[in-house]
Amino acid sequence: MKTTHIAMWSGPRNLSTAMMYAFAARGDCAVWDEPFYAAYLSQTGLEHPMREDILAAGEVDPVAVAKRCLSTIPQAQSLFYQKHMCQHMLSGMPRDWMREVQNVFLIRHPARVLASFAQKYEEPTLADIGFAQQAALFDELTVELGQSPLVIDSYDIRQNPRQMLQRLCTALGLSWTDRMLSWPAGGHPDDGVWAVHWYSAVHRSTGFAGPEGPLPVLTGRYAEVVEKALPYYQRLKAFSLSADDFASQSDADAARSAE
Repeated sequence: MKTTHIAMWSGPRNLSTAMMYAFAARGDCAVWDEPFYAAYLSQTGLEHPMREDILAAGEVDPVAVAKRCLSTIPQAQSLFYQKHMCQHMLSGMPRDWMREVQNVFLIRHPARVLASFAQKYEEPTLADIGFAQQAALFDELTVELGQSPLVIDSYDIRQNPRQMLQRLCTALGLSWTDRMLSWPAGGHPDDGVWAVHWYSAVHRSTGFAGPEGPLPVLTGRYAEVVEKALPYYQRLKAFSLSADDFASQSDADAARSAE
């Protein structure tokens, strides 16, 4: 059986949990929620919500985590979807395993990220929301490893989940299934222990929320963080899949079929 390991690289509040649920709903995909979180907290000493619970439930050795990222897929599935937080990949953590997986970068405008994150975490900084780390990982994959990782924007997914997820599946070489568009309310058995603090909204959901409205207006220190994060977002946005790309590819495929 052909197997595929997918590393989805995101920051917090990026639609990342909904994307994990979408892949889990396929029926052929095992998922892993933030594999390096415990190791990250162990090395940084940060006082995140539920810190002790996360350390007790997770693996604090990043080498052991990296090995599992490439291991036999749980539950005898053909796909292994790993929801990674870019800020968790601290300097010195193993990176070689990233050569062996399909890497995707999930991005979101920093104003939307910060407005959401600040409701759950006091005084967030640029380092907390992962934009600089995300750009650095993207550069490492493209320059040092010679890869062309995929980029997808959560705004585009919210605008048209079916079209954008079809586009993503095509780019990953995966079959499409409508099952990715819905999931049961109440969370997933493979949620991290931190889900009770962070995932209340997605636990109430049974599918992707509708299109996003205007950008939130942030002021003061939050506006300063957004200004610092914006160049990193814009740089990756230039590489992102779009609905227009999907339509153009579909038109080209149709034209070839008619020849």
